[in-house]
Amino acid sequence: MELQDIKKTDRLEKQIQFIIEIDKLKAIRRQTLLMNRSRQENDAEHSWHIAVMAVLLSEYTGKQQLNLLRVIQMLLIHDLVEIDAGDTFCYDETAALGKAERERIAADRIFNILPVDQATLFRELWDEFESRQTPEACFASAIDRLQPVLHNYNTEGETWKKNGITRTQVVSRNLPLKDTAPELWNYFTHIMDNAVNKGLLKD
Repeated sequence: MELQDIKKTDRLEKQIQFIIEIDKLKAIRRQTLLMNRSRQENDAEHSWHIAVMAVLLSEYTGKQQLNLLRVIQMLLIHDLVEIDAGDTFCYDETAALGKAERERIAADRIFNILPVDQATLFRELWDEFESRQTPEACFASAIDRLQPVLHNYNTEGETWKKNGITRTQVVSRNLPLKDTAPELWNYFTHIMDNAVNKGLLKD
């Protein structure tokens, strides 16, 4: 076997190891219920769902021209750190303490399973998503936050009720949607009105 072939084999082996590692995401359960209320959603299902949402809803970003592939890449990899760090309920302030550091350490380990060039790309995508400074990251973050709202609304607010969540909390978390996609923001506020009126969410 030539040296060039060995290098290719080493690269492929790292990629396969990463693929095996990220299978663990399927076992990370979120607070969000499936819309049929049969069980909690897992992180892999969430990542797939928001990636599809991004494809469908990117037309509502107005005049902003997005790199949709980059948005999808961010949405597919941003929760991989939860393999090590676990899922943190977005409204649990106590659990959120130290979350950034836990996830940073997880990103260092998990992405570095990959060959250097791909490890660098995935880490850049993850950092971009976390910093929310680019139009793509803002849209990805907004979609990531909108998805559980749709789940909660379509499960009679079960998770909201269980945790005593208020409209103010949900609106505050979804504010990135306002500037990123105003039409989606209008739809979101309509959901909030209905949720409060139906008693699914505290005002």
